[in-house]
Order: sequence, then C-alpha cells, then structure tokens
Amino acid sequence: QVQLVESGGGLVQAGGSLRLSCAASGRAFSSIAMNWFRQAPGKEREFVASIRWSGGMTFYAGSVKGRFTISRDNAKKTVYLQMNSLKPEDTAVYYCNAGEVGRGDYWGQGTQVTVSS
Repeated sequence: QVQLVESGGGLVQAGGSLRLSCAASGRAFSSIAMNWFRQAPGKEREFVASIRWSGGMTFYAGSVKGRFTISRDNAKKTVYLQMNSLKPEDTAVYYCNAGEVGRGDYWGQGTQVTVSS
C-alpha cells in the first residue's frame, strides 16, 4: 500500500505564491516519477507537472510552464510544487500522483488551491 499525503493548499490573491508538498510512504514504493494533476469545478482532471525520482527530469503543462516548479527530496520521498504568479484559473483541487511520467495508479486525497482576483 502506498500513501500520498498532500499539504500546502489555501487561498491566495492573484499574483501570489503557494507551495504544495506531497509525502509518499508505504512498502515497496518504487514509482519512477511523481506527478501533480489538478481538477477545477466542472472540468476534467488535467496534468500539471512531473518529475523523475532518478535524475530529476521535469515536465510541465504549457499553462503552468515558467510559473510552477516541481522538485523532489529523494531522502524524504517528498515532492513539491512551487506555484508563483498564480491566476484565478489555477483554482482547483491539486492531486499528487505516483507512477510514471504523466500517469500512475496511486493518488493523494487532494488539496484545494483557490486564487482570488
């Protein structure tokens, strides 16, 4: 069983910043990459960013590239999403996901990010 626990969401004004964290635990945890997805009300869940545990290669959705930064701490099995220059359209529930780049079987419970205009 793999557990993913997100934290760091909240309410912020447009132009502000937030940092999300995702702590992974559980036996036989052997994902290749960690991902962040988000789901806004009435919309489908969409990919945000991904990072490989080994080597740290990163991938971003076009809508967040240049504003968001994904990073990881291998020793702590924790992944971060630094979100800068936030926009109202970034409002969503953000989910941590473990598996391969862009997809995986394990999900966190989600953390709400609300950006006010």
